[in-house]
Amino acid sequence: MTIKRDYYEILGIDRNASSDEIKKAYRTLALQNHPDKVPPDKKKKAEEKFKEISEAYAVLSDSEKKTTYDQFGHAGIDGQYTYQDIFRGADFGSIFGGRGFEDILRGFSGGGTFSDIFGEFFGTRATRGPQRGADLEYLLDITLEEAVRGSEKKISIYHTVTCSTCKGSGAKPRTGKKTCFQCQGQGQVRQVSSSIFGQIATVTTCPQCRGAGEVIKETCGQCHGRGKIKKASKISLKVPSGVDTGTSIRVRGKGEAGELGGPSGDLYVTIRLTPHKIFEREGSDLYCEVPLNFVTATLGGEIKVPTLEGKATMKIPPGTQTDRVFRLRGKGVPSLHGHGKGDEYVKVIVQVPARLNEKQKEILREFAKAGGEKLGKPEKSVFDKLRDTFK
Repeated sequence: MTIKRDYYEILGIDRNASSDEIKKAYRTLALQNHPDKVPPDKKKKAEEKFKEISEAYAVLSDSEKKTTYDQFGHAGIDGQYTYQDIFRGADFGSIFGGRGFEDILRGFSGGGTFSDIFGEFFGTRATRGPQRGADLEYLLDITLEEAVRGSEKKISIYHTVTCSTCKGSGAKPRTGKKTCFQCQGQGQVRQVSSSIFGQIATVTTCPQCRGAGEVIKETCGQCHGRGKIKKASKISLKVPSGVDTGTSIRVRGKGEAGELGGPSGDLYVTIRLTPHKIFEREGSDLYCEVPLNFVTATLGGEIKVPTLEGKATMKIPPGTQTDRVFRLRGKGVPSLHGHGKGDEYVKVIVQVPARLNEKQKEILREFAKAGGEKLGKPEKSVFDKLRDTFK
């Protein structure tokens, strides 16, 4: 799936990096990942990497887009800018020998896709047929109780959907197409450009028709020729029992709209558990600590301990020491795949009373006396006991 990474992480820079540092980082990565400078078997991977770092640079090198991204992340950029808007005005000229992405974007009256834009730059021919839309990611915070029992959540996303007026064609209803004037119906144009690697002659996909050889006569008034529009959607999501931080739930068809009638991408909802005030979770097991008074710890008995299903009774054997851990079988988290439940581990912390009345103190003195203990005197160390043995 296609999930966007953090722009700063992509360029390997700090969020407080200066404009010169941003440009330097991009130039270095562009040189390392330019598709014309790698072996043929690595060209496709290099293209994808080059697209990624170029998009990151286009946003972070523009003060307005950078401010929007810093405040709202990818949702702010995707919600406000088309792909051509992201690259419009970005300073690529000083890096690519005077050739900027404005040259590539010129002629896209309907707003090309990301692959269209880079198809122009790399000289690769765009697919004429329908193309699947990009996937989206959504981060959802839930409680431990919701993760254990399962829940239904309502989430809102902002994504592109196929234009209802033109059905994704980008053309005004009841209008046709005509031969592209720029490529004369060939779908390709030849051009010579300057870059940091010298003069490069390429046969590229026509920027006007995107390789189709035809253009629409009149653009759709609702989507302005893009074939899709931005829209806020509310989605009901069933969160299954047993999910954990990092669990990804796939919602088919709720990603970005496809191109030229292609299917929409998918939405991937990534789960993040909020901290719990009592329990810590490790896989399917739960861990907690409970206080234990020293009388029960000494004589044994029963205490009430918390579980996610309510209070449970736990037996304490006589002579229980502090930090002892007890296991409650089946009181943990259900398996996400339905293979039983984990356990709950309870650590007891023996508490010594800080304040005693005279009667309590007297009882403890009698207890110590009965056990042969001498109050107020420290016990002999191991060395003292050894010394007494060899006297």
